[in-house]
Amino acid sequence: MENFIELQILDAIRKLLTGRVNEILGEWEFLMPVIEFSAFANKHTVVPAVSLVSCERTEKERIICLDAYSVTINFTVPETQESELYCYGYAAAVCKAIKENPTLGGIADRATVSGKKYSSPKKPGCGEEWETVITLRVTVENQHPC
Repeated sequence: MENFIELQILDAIRKLLTGRVNEILGEWEFLMPVIEFSAFANKHTVVPAVSLVSCERTEKERIICLDAYSVTINFTVPETQESELYCYGYAAAVCKAIKENPTLGGIADRATVSGKKYSSPKKPGCGEEWETVITLRVTVENQHPC
């Protein structure tokens, strides 16, 4: 069975997060929860949601057979004194890792960070969570144009 490009993109991003992004986080002078893809998060780990949101083409991309995927990485961080720092740290580490490896290990033609959004709890001190949403634009040459 053929492995769809969408699954390859998601797998490459997960490997980047648990590999290079965790290495970058480990190089910093402050401790941050590491990224894992397990059933639950705790004070030492965070489990981001990685999802492929859409695939679209501009007219130029259609002519040259490029598919442009929009992928979101959503970090939810429990409210602590360091939550805001963690949100900015995850975004910075992901940006650095994408700059170092814009082809996602050869899966894509180019991946870029197209947006970052930070959300604080609506009521501080009530146990709500902080959130960072990073949006990636991943372009891939379409081997099987429609």
